[in-house]
Amino acid sequence: MDRSFLNEVSRRSGQTFEGCFHCLSCAAGCPVVEAMDYNPNQLIRMMQLGMKNKVLESRAIWLCIGCYSCISQCPNRVNIPALMDTFREMALEEKIQVSEPAILSFHKAFLDQVRKRGRVFELGLMARYKLLTGTFFQDMSAGMQMMRKGRFRLFPSRSGGRKQIRKIMEA
Repeated sequence: MDRSFLNEVSRRSGQTFEGCFHCLSCAAGCPVVEAMDYNPNQLIRMMQLGMKNKVLESRAIWLCIGCYSCISQCPNRVNIPALMDTFREMALEEKIQVSEPAILSFHKAFLDQVRKRGRVFELGLMARYKLLTGTFFQDMSAGMQMMRKGRFRLFPSRSGGRKQIRKIMEA
């Protein structure tokens, strides 16, 4: 068994995954597990077996929403969101084709907003996301309803801690 993938993920995430005894509690608490190709515990086992490409090519690593429901269910508090973040980072570095490109586009648009303003300007976020995905008019009616109800600001505001945020983003 090649442990280099497990060791690399552990080093980069700052987590150890030997505590997982595959009880499936993480999957029981996950709100998006039905859409995943592999349960979180299956990804851990595949990582332990050195199945790097299979893990990094999976849909599950992009579908995880980082809600921490898995951690609250896990008897050993295995940090699945940190694991998924590390997998996504590695997949991007290795230029593996992203199985959920719209999720990556949203992630990029979100981080771009935070980098620019120190917070998210929802209207700008959605405009950037729509440009990246080419889905210009999809969800337009929902967006208009949100504007009418005051859920979207028409003009962006800035955070006071932009310099600190830039330092975090650079790190």
